[in-house]
Amino acid sequence: MTTLTITDAKKNLTRWLKAAARGEEIGIMTGADVIALRKVEVEATDYTWREYGVTPAELERFDKVMEARYQRQKKAGKLKPMTPAELKVKLGL
Repeated sequence: MTTLTITDAKKNLTRWLKAAARGEEIGIMTGADVIALRKVEVEATDYTWREYGVTPAELERFDKVMEARYQRQKKAGKLKPMTPAELKVKLGL
């Protein structure tokens, strides 16, 4: 394991992030602790649970409600295709 101080890690953060993404073991020392820097896989349902406490069943129900709403608006002609430039104007960017 490559062990770094916080200062060394900050100086070359991109380098160490890339190394961790390749699977190298990188540790950053903070006081008496070593914190591991490693790549993690994030799945949408996992993310919603960890960040918002949303269960997979709640997420599935939300997805069905939103799909139904989308289909109703599409059928009613309320959806208008936009170019990226039109969208920027609409959003004030």
